[in-house]
Amino acid sequence: MERIQNDTVYIGRKPMMNYVLAVVSQFNVGSENVIIKARGKSISRAVDVAEVVRKRYVTDAKVREIRIGTEQLPDEAGKTTNVSSIEIFLAK
Repeated sequence: MERIQNDTVYIGRKPMMNYVLAVVSQFNVGSENVIIKARGKSISRAVDVAEVVRKRYVTDAKVREIRIGTEQLPDEAGKTTNVSSIEIFLAK
């Protein structure tokens, strides 16, 4: 549950509701836009977080934009590995 200066929530391995609470609290402190970011296997959790926020907690939130991409990360052997990434932009 990290928060960076531009209202970004990074999705990791914690339970989904931790991230839902992070996004909802961003909206509650006055943010009009929240970005949900995830890589690799956490992408499905990011989509779930966005949907739970929209359906149950911040019903006036809209998905403004979704960006997908590939990031190159170094692995243990020193080679680069391609990892999928997603950014979901929610706006109130």
